[in-house]
This record gives sequence, C-alpha cells and structure tokens, in this order.
Amino acid sequence: MQAYPPALIHHFFSGRTWIEGAALDQLAEMSRLPGVSEIAAFPDLHPGKYGATGVALASERLLPLLVGNDIGCGMSLFQLDLPPHKLKIDKAAERLRQLEAEEIGNPALLLEEAGLPTSLAPDALGTIGGGNHFCELQAIDALAEGGVATGLDGHALYLLVHSGSRSLGAAFFSEAVDAHPDLAAGLLPGSQGAVTWLANHDRCVAWASLNRRLIAARAAAALRADLRLVADVPHNLVRSSGRAFVHYKGAAAVTPGELAPIAGSRASLSYVVCPTADVSRSLGGISHGAGRKYDRASMHGRAGRNRSEREQLLRNAWGGIAICDDRALVIEEAAAAYKDAGQVVADLENEKLVSVLASFRPLVTFKKAVDEAEVEQRRRKPKYRREGGRGRERY
Repeated sequence: MQAYPPALIHHFFSGRTWIEGAALDQLAEMSRLPGVSEIAAFPDLHPGKYGATGVALASERLLPLLVGNDIGCGMSLFQLDLPPHKLKIDKAAERLRQLEAEEIGNPALLLEEAGLPTSLAPDALGTIGGGNHFCELQAIDALAEGGVATGLDGHALYLLVHSGSRSLGAAFFSEAVDAHPDLAAGLLPGSQGAVTWLANHDRCVAWASLNRRLIAARAAAALRADLRLVADVPHNLVRSSGRAFVHYKGAAAVTPGELAPIAGSRASLSYVVCPTADVSRSLGGISHGAGRKYDRASMHGRAGRNRSEREQLLRNAWGGIAICDDRALVIEEAAAAYKDAGQVVADLENEKLVSVLASFRPLVTFKKAVDEAEVEQRRRKPKYRREGGRGRERY
C-alpha cells in the first residue's frame, strides 16, 4: 500500500487514564491510511482488530474496516415509570431473566414501520447478542442541576441498552470484505462499492436502533412498566461531513445539547452527559463507555478462578445482580476488565467536550441467560449407546 503522510491526531485524554501502548501504535498506523486527515482519540481508547477503538476519524475515503461488523452498534437510555423504592432486585432479576422470551409483535410489520425491508433479519430483532452487549436496569446515583433541567428524574428507574446490528451487520461486512480484497485502502466516494456499502450501512444503523428499542420494550414488559426514550446514540458508524467521512469506531457520534450515555461496567457507575459546542474539536465524537483495560484472553486467570469468585462477579456493591449463564463471558466481562468510567468522564469534562448530568448505579444487568426449557428438554431426551451390532439401545 502507498505510504501517506500521517494525519493530525488529537488526544482527548489525560496522563491519569490507562492507555495501552498497542492502542497508540494502532493510532499511528491509522493516521497513515489513505485519505485520512484528522483523528480524535478518546480516553476509552484500546486496541481493536482493525485499528484502535475509541476514535473518530475523518477521511476522504470510506473505510469499512474501521467500522467493523457491528455496524450501527450504540447505546439507548430509557426511563421507566417505576420508582426505585418499590424495586425488589431479586424479583426484577427473575423477571428480566425471561427478557428475550417476551412478545414483541410482528417483526415484519415492525421493520416496515421503520422503513426497512421486511426480510431484514426479522428473527434477530429484540435480541442482545454477546460480547459487551447488555440490557441494564439502573437507578440515578447523583443528579446535577443540569440533569434536572433536561427532565432526568431521580425518582425513576432506567434501562440502558447496548447492542447493534447482530448477524445483519456481520453479513454486510463479510460481503464487503469478499468484494474488495484491498478494503484496507478504502472505497472511493461515488464508486459502486461505496454506494452499496453505504446503503447497507444505513440499513444497519436503522435496524440496530430499532433493535435496542425492542430490547427495552421486552425488558419493560417483563417488569410490567411503561417506558420513554431518553437518548439513542450510535458509536459504530460513518457520517458525512462536507467533503469528508467521519468514522466513529467505538466512539459516540453526538451533537451539542443532546443527551448521551457513557457506560461503566456492571459493577461501576454509568453516566449521562451533555456534549458542548466544543465537540466540533473532536469531530463530533466522545467516549461511549469506559473502554477495555484488559483483553478477553488475559482476563482468564485474572478473575473468576473458582466458582466462588465467579459468583462474586455476578454481584456488585449496590446489591445489583448480573444475569449471565456463560462462565467465560462472566470472566471476560468482569469489572476489572474495564477502565475507570469516572476518569474517562472526567477527562472529557476537563477537555470541555461534555458536562455531566447524572451518574447511574447498576441494579440488574442482563447479558446472557440459558433457555431453561431447552435445558429441561435436553435433560429429558433419551440417550443411547451402541453395543456391538445390536443397534442403539437406551440407557
């Protein structure tokens, strides 16, 4: 690939924030990609598969590899008409365990209402997925005057949903990789490849937003509550800005004055912030979460070494509960795997990119539940063994 002069890199983080050297190396490599003119790096910066995650990057070309396969991934915050003082956490966890079994209506009709093709992964709608995705029941821990002015209510419960385009984004990403062997060089604006990828991208962004809304609707139904949308902010996408395309790779795409959630871990506070006019300096981007401190592989051995430790990982200091029946995921998503979200937010505030409106404590975090009906069916299913030439016999 032709060498290009490095683009300008802006660091919106302080020396108090953990930044891995590998992420800085990837950042330098990204600055030399074709057509890249400017990069904003945020305090949740960490290494990624196709470049550092936690950046906004401006380029004359489209760079689908930077957006990755979870196109449109984002976070949505919803307010419930439930007061925290009436919440019984154990009961709420029991109900939320059945979250993905709640009816969501006719998927084809929901897609049509959203202006999307009815064949666009209807069976995946309303599902969270794996990795760092979740649906979390929260309560406000601290509320600033600015938060009150925006309508945040300290006497209500909230849902924070983090999910994306599921198998849909992965399929479109694979198509782009197969169709363009030199995808790392990007796609020229107006080319057939760029037009096709952008159309698929836009569908994924809309589908992912609908998906988060349906996840929240399922959770609200399980909790016997009504809900209203507070914020819906994507962080894996591209937006056109004049002659450039701004790529948000694990960075929240925001505008001044709108509310934006910044997630902590399941055992630390999350935040809602209001971006200021100064986000123009950061290409309209901010952190979307704490960012990983340790990768998934290295977490095995750092946490959850025995059953007792793993059970402790499913509880937090506020009496909150995590629903995750995947032992590996419990370890990989432990709070210790993530940076200090409070420090991330402090860096953004010190850079005058945001003002903090509220902090939220996690009460019930749904990640992955075993289908108990399937488990029971497998348990009851007869098992067989083969003995000589007599065929299969039950035992």
